[in-house]
Amino acid sequence: MTAFAPDSIVLNRKLPLWYQVSQSLRASILGRTPDAPLRLPTEEQLAGHYGVSVLTMRQALKELEDEGLITRHRRRGTFIEPSARRGSPVRLLGSVDAIVAQQSGMSTHLLAHGTSPVSGELAEHFPDLTEVATYHRLRSDDETGEPTNHAHNYIRPELADRVDLDDLTRWPMTKVLRDVVGVRISRITDTVEATLADPETARLLEVPLLSPILHYTGITYDEDGRALDVARIHYRGDRFSFTVTLDAT
Repeated sequence: MTAFAPDSIVLNRKLPLWYQVSQSLRASILGRTPDAPLRLPTEEQLAGHYGVSVLTMRQALKELEDEGLITRHRRRGTFIEPSARRGSPVRLLGSVDAIVAQQSGMSTHLLAHGTSPVSGELAEHFPDLTEVATYHRLRSDDETGEPTNHAHNYIRPELADRVDLDDLTRWPMTKVLRDVVGVRISRITDTVEATLADPETARLLEVPLLSPILHYTGITYDEDGRALDVARIHYRGDRFSFTVTLDAT
């Protein structure tokens, strides 16, 4: 293609094709180099590139247009908005019990645990610490054994001293902190956004590279507003959805 060249992906037939194409194209747009062309290939060229129908491609492009990442001009073509940036993720707020229920009900294998320096995004949540305890777990379906998600947890060191590793193979970290360690949780802020499987996630979840993945970040706070736990979980996109119920009263 002579215009902007999107990445290629292996499509998962269990998920809507237009969604997968829109997410792949979205990632290519947001990850483009500053000197990359702003003009996209034609609908027909893009449909051929992804191996989908023109109708499917049109639906994918409409999603990106509604998001403000592209503009479409009759006879001139489709162009990337120069100022296109990743939008704010959807934030979900719920009860602690709802979070525990959402994380429960699967076989869990502890892949690794140790410590990690507080740097990058972690420093925002643990400004008073230089090091946190880390846990990496893989969850699988109880019946099929199929991997469904993998989680990284980063918790305060003084809490890690009271965490039994066996408990983490039975229960979510939220339940362990609340019901076993005994901390008083004031709130949990959830963030869920669509992303594409990186090599580690694709290997652990046994999905094709760049498959659609749901990336969840949960920040657990105590009554003083301190972050106790930062959880980063990658869910298989073909196995999970998140529902928000809004009370109008």
